[in-house]
Amino acid sequence: MAKVINTSQFRGDIENGKGLVVVDFYATWCGPCKMLAPVFESLGEEMQNQARFVKVDIDQSLEIAQQFNISTVPTMMIFKDGKPVESLVGFMPKEKIKAKVKAYL
Repeated sequence: MAKVINTSQFRGDIENGKGLVVVDFYATWCGPCKMLAPVFESLGEEMQNQARFVKVDIDQSLEIAQQFNISTVPTMMIFKDGKPVESLVGFMPKEKIKAKVKAYL
């Protein structure tokens, strides 16, 4: 299951981390976020040896959402070695997300 992280965990794990991390910026009230959740979970399990999949609740971690100009949810950001390399906005099919992540492996 994708771990929900807060601002301090984000700063330590993602911004100062190594490797590939996919972050799902979501909100509990967001319908498309709820549709994306099982897809994101499934990808996290499938690709667990290649990338980490974590979630950030924009209402709980407003500072991070503002830092990365998250104005639409769901927004997934792919981070490589602590740096954002791509943003994926809105609901997307599993295979499309997987292809985007694989491009950075």
